[in-house]
Amino acid sequence: MPEFRISEAALLFGVSDDTVRRWIEAGRLPARKSDAGGPLMVDGQDLAHLAQELATPATDGLRRTVSARNRFTGIVTRVLRDTVMAEVEIQSGPHRLVSLISRGAADELGLEPGVLAVAVIKATEVIVERPGGQP
Repeated sequence: MPEFRISEAALLFGVSDDTVRRWIEAGRLPARKSDAGGPLMVDGQDLAHLAQELATPATDGLRRTVSARNRFTGIVTRVLRDTVMAEVEIQSGPHRLVSLISRGAADELGLEPGVLAVAVIKATEVIVERPGGQP
């Protein structure tokens, strides 16, 4: 079963090491000492459960049904406009999302650096990889 150090768990969630330690102290995330009293380790399955718990949909008071399930709330970091299109970058935790939308849509939404936005993603193809050539 894969295990992660506190720093690795923090990186995966886009939070500080201290936040992960607080989750452990509060009993929200189980952890154990590695062999010979080494660093605290968190089980991968426990991280997966917490990720699902934290991935609650954004609530804005509107009731709607949408087929897209991937919603990333973040802050707009850059908007490049030309006469027809706009390239919009959103930083959502550790994730940088880039979207090409019409300039008119970017203008109507008031997209500028510093604005809160939600990237809604629906894809027919998702590539999954494992870093480091793990089996």
